[in-house]
Amino acid sequence: MTKTNTLEVAVLQADLVWENAVENRNQFTKMIDSLSTEVELIILPEMFTTGFTMNAEKVAETMNGETVLWMQKIAKIKQTAICGSVVIKENNQYFNRFLFVHPSKKVEFYDKRHTFTLAGEHEVYTAGENKLIVNYKGWKICPLICYDLRFPVWARNTENYDLLLYVASWPKPRINAWNSLLQARSIENMSYTIGVNRVGKDANNYEYNGNSAIYDCLGNIVKHFENNTIEPVLLTLDKNYQDKLRDKFSFLEDKDTFTIQ
Repeated sequence: MTKTNTLEVAVLQADLVWENAVENRNQFTKMIDSLSTEVELIILPEMFTTGFTMNAEKVAETMNGETVLWMQKIAKIKQTAICGSVVIKENNQYFNRFLFVHPSKKVEFYDKRHTFTLAGEHEVYTAGENKLIVNYKGWKICPLICYDLRFPVWARNTENYDLLLYVASWPKPRINAWNSLLQARSIENMSYTIGVNRVGKDANNYEYNGNSAIYDCLGNIVKHFENNTIEPVLLTLDKNYQDKLRDKFSFLEDKDTFTIQ
């Protein structure tokens, strides 16, 4: 994989159509086709084909299903990586699965570890056990999902990753926590941190107002979406800038060692 010091990223915040994969894929296809410049990484929200649903049996796809094929097609044609989470059925279990598809059509995945008990997610979806670090164009990327944001130990940068991603369906009443925790994760892990949320209302009448955001490794806001904005946002991440700050402050060198059980 070619190494680069910069990464051109597109963040797609959208109003998801409830449990309608075809409509959501069409919506994102239009947004991707509208991008004014070429990008190297496209990030979609949590359960971007359905909204955050507990109707897994109704909406689940397989790793050979239409959404994975669609992501592979986009990745190959646009020569970009594309990622987001989807409901996947595998071995008679359901997963809230983060899919990272490379331009080569290679698929890597992470299954959400912290299922959202308040919504009964733990009763429907099997929790993941393994953290994933994606190596892409010289960048080490750590993908996580929504409720994972509340658990800093799981996100702790023991792998020296360069970019931390959260895809989410984070509701409006708790959006202050979303904003605060995203910034905290960027500071404590000295890493670019991107959170991609959705907007609109779902079938359960939960309201989402977006607030997708990008922070640098010192917790400075690179970009923060306005409430309810539906648009793709393009930005350039600079690893040289981050590496210089890490060398200057070296906070990660003092991190604790631990094991997770």
